[in-house]
Amino acid sequence: MGKRSARFKKPLRDGKSDFQLHAIPGGWDPIEDRRDQSFIRNVKPRSDGQQLLMKAIDSQALTLALGPAGTGKTYLAIAAAVKALDEGRIDRIVLSRPAIEAGEALGYLPGTMEEKMSPYLRPLYDALSDRLGSKRLRQYMSDGTIEIAPIAYMRGRTLNNAFVVIDEAQNCTYTQIKMLLTRLGWHSTMVITGDPDQTDLLPGMSGLTDIAGKLEALSDIAVVRLSKVDVVRHPLVACMLAAL
Repeated sequence: MGKRSARFKKPLRDGKSDFQLHAIPGGWDPIEDRRDQSFIRNVKPRSDGQQLLMKAIDSQALTLALGPAGTGKTYLAIAAAVKALDEGRIDRIVLSRPAIEAGEALGYLPGTMEEKMSPYLRPLYDALSDRLGSKRLRQYMSDGTIEIAPIAYMRGRTLNNAFVVIDEAQNCTYTQIKMLLTRLGWHSTMVITGDPDQTDLLPGMSGLTDIAGKLEALSDIAVVRLSKVDVVRHPLVACMLAAL
């Protein structure tokens, strides 16, 4: 064995042995074989605004959460949806979000409807994965327990026994939000989140601010307005929001 090994070694100019690296057949992705991470079971508010939002979602059938980026609007809505599903209070979770790019056109996206919507729903998937784990999330997506419902396909539906999350509603027009609100069915909860200051629509087209202002007068609907003091991301986020 020693002679055979020595025969295949070729000395280099610096005296070291030469060797060759071979790629693993089929490639290698460190994410594919990664173990399923433990998911977060309990979510606690980290600010007074978040505590107010969590109470509103638990007590009202319709909640509008308005506030800047990093205040946990989407995450808390997803956490409440998963909690309701685990407790058996609902049968499914319905996710919807406008398919509008943030100032950058992606062009045509191939694949099924779920695959086309996947890039836009990535923040919702991340929150769901934290609460459910990737294995349960894939199972619920495949059996329809978690449903992707593009806003364009919501008209004419009645969502009973469901928890509906409408994310990035600042990119919806007044007519679209009005249509979404009327989808609410029996034994269902709807949470609409958005930041009126970060709309990607043309000026005057977003209907979130007008809708929230009119619904705020109704006692059975909660409109929670978060601010920069509720930002739970990097401390620089709150500073930048105040400066910008």
